[in-house]
Amino acid sequence: MTSNHTDCHYCLQSLCGRKYALREENAYCVTCYDSLFANSCEECKQPIECDSKDLAYKGRHWHEACFKCAKCNCSLVEKPFAAKDELLLCTECYSDEYSSKCFHCQKTIMPGSRKMEFKGSSWHESCFVCQYCRQLLGTKPLITKDNKNYCVPCFEKQFAHHCYSCKKVITSGGMTYHHQPWHKECFLCAGCKTQLSGQRFISKDEYPYCEDCFGKLYAKKCAACKKPITALGGAKFISFEERQWHGECFNCAKCSVSLVGLGFLTQQDDILCHKCGSAT
Repeated sequence: MTSNHTDCHYCLQSLCGRKYALREENAYCVTCYDSLFANSCEECKQPIECDSKDLAYKGRHWHEACFKCAKCNCSLVEKPFAAKDELLLCTECYSDEYSSKCFHCQKTIMPGSRKMEFKGSSWHESCFVCQYCRQLLGTKPLITKDNKNYCVPCFEKQFAHHCYSCKKVITSGGMTYHHQPWHKECFLCAGCKTQLSGQRFISKDEYPYCEDCFGKLYAKKCAACKKPITALGGAKFISFEERQWHGECFNCAKCSVSLVGLGFLTQQDDILCHKCGSAT
C-alpha cells in the first residue's frame, strides 16, 4: 500500500509516496519488512517478499513458483498432493512410488480411495468380490480356496460337504464313514445313539453300532463265557457244531489248556484235550 505514514518504523526513512507493509500497526518500507519478517522459501531458500504469494504447509513456506512435486516438478498450486519424508509429491508420483497395488487387477490403489486388506494383500473395494456371485465382500465373512475368495453362501453351495445324517453343511470337524461325510456329533450308534467319533464301533448293513449294542443285537455268544463275539481289534473265534468261542476261551474244560490249533475231544457240552479226554 502507499504510505500515509511518515517514516519506516525500522529504518526511519520517509515512506512518503512509497509502498509499505503494516505489522502490529507499525509501518515498514518493503525492504525492511522483507528482511525482518519474510519467510524463507523451502525450495530456493530465498525470502518470500511481501508482494509475493506465500504458500504454507505444516509450518513450511514456498514461493508460488517453487511449490512443485519433488519428482516430476509439476506445480502443486491448487492441486492435491501428498507428503513423504518431508518431500511433496503429486498424487500420480506418490502412487507410483508408495501406494499399494491391487492384488486382483495389479493397478495402483490411489491415495484417498477405499482399500480392503486381507491376509497381507490389498484390493480396490470394487475388486474385493466373491469369486462366484461377484458381489462386494467388504467386511462380510469369507472363505478362501485356491487363492480365491468366496462369500460363505457361495462357498457352501460350491464346495462344502453336507452331513449324511443331518444334511447340514460341515464347516469343521467332520469325518468320513462309508465314503460319506458326517459331523462328528452326528455320528451316533444306530442302537443307543451314543456318539461314536473317536470310539471303537462295528458296522452292520452300513450302520455303525457301539460294541455293546452290536453284541446285544447281532453278535454270537461265546459258548464258554457267554459274552458276545465281535470282530473288534481283529479278534479270532472258533466255531464247532454251531457253537462259537472266543479264541482265549477255547480251553480244555478240565485243565484249562488252550485248544486253539490242537485236536480235542467232546464230552456232552464240554471240550477236552486228548489227555483229559482219555483219562475219563
